[in-house]
Amino acid sequence: MTTMTSSARPFLNRRLAEFGTTIFAEMSALAVATGSINLGQGFPDTDGPEEIREAAVRALRDGRGNQYPPGPGVPELRTAVTAHQERRYGLSYDPDREVLVTAGATEAIAATLLALVEPGDEVIALEPYYDSYAACIAMAGGTRVPVTLRPHEGSFRLDLDELRAAVTPRTRLLLINTPHNPTGTVLTREELTAVAQLAVERDLLVVTDEVYEHLVFDDAGHLPLASFPGMRERTVSIGSAGKTFSFTGWKVGWVTSTPDLVTAVRSAKQFLTYVASGPFQYAVAEALALPDTYFEAFREDMRVKRDLLSAGLTEAGFKVFRPSGTYFITTDIRPLGETDGFAFCRALPERAGVVAIPNAVFYDHREEGAPFVRFAFCKRTEVLADATERLRKAFAG
Repeated sequence: MTTMTSSARPFLNRRLAEFGTTIFAEMSALAVATGSINLGQGFPDTDGPEEIREAAVRALRDGRGNQYPPGPGVPELRTAVTAHQERRYGLSYDPDREVLVTAGATEAIAATLLALVEPGDEVIALEPYYDSYAACIAMAGGTRVPVTLRPHEGSFRLDLDELRAAVTPRTRLLLINTPHNPTGTVLTREELTAVAQLAVERDLLVVTDEVYEHLVFDDAGHLPLASFPGMRERTVSIGSAGKTFSFTGWKVGWVTSTPDLVTAVRSAKQFLTYVASGPFQYAVAEALALPDTYFEAFREDMRVKRDLLSAGLTEAGFKVFRPSGTYFITTDIRPLGETDGFAFCRALPERAGVVAIPNAVFYDHREEGAPFVRFAFCKRTEVLADATERLRKAFAG
């Protein structure tokens, strides 16, 4: 029997009506249906360090985290986050007042925007952007204002004049992602200095998504915006264990900021998951204390995989934007005679046995992203070699 309602109004909240099913679900289903190699969704195909997995097992067996953990996160993890920030970046945080553990970075982003943005506020984000940004801004009732990264000399760069021009009296915050997904861009010290100066000058809050902080491939390494003059008191920094330790299913993220900002974010977060990932929090606390050699080896392994996939894509005929960070490569399909990334990616599984993601899904200005396609290289070397051979055969003969 069909259930009727007294109103013709759609069931889905109008703020979310534009989003629908994510492209990741569509492409992953295509990968399964066609038996293709999935270089679309950004998750590793191997687990992280065995000692960290065993730390989670230990926590489970010892009864640590099997019931609700503390709302801000277990003390061990909050202390480990602050020690990590101090050791790597010289940033000092109070583990009791300036750290909040979340269900991954995605919840951290959602809670932060729900806490800090009111209807009518404008949020500036670097386009293309991770798809949850747009949805979370919409849920908060804010207005997203994209500032587009555009190709320049082999990478995607931020136009600082365009960023400055985007700020209006209604601008509430800047949402900055560096290292940047999907383009692989890492903002330079000069760019970050300009962003910091703008935020201070216009009295803006800044939310920084830094989940790829340990995947910067040049010698400068990651530069947290909170470490720049005037930024410690206005920046909400978001980190995550999933990308760094290859346990994306554990969903352990965190927020670091001032007591007032963390309290605001926690006020929203407590009505989302309340708490999550209890035993995994203890394991991630141990992971953050791993020696520098772990982080160096992790980065070097991803650098080798980046170079392998970059070379294979170039040989197949793609124009490759070699990433400075993350584990994604953006390509231009126009040298292949293609212009529509959606059509290209939907046909790619049958054509080459490989799945990728059309970058246009990360844009408000879809035409800006139309010819770009993203591939993930966080896979086993033999999988990447197989994928590049399939692409070469399909496009280079």
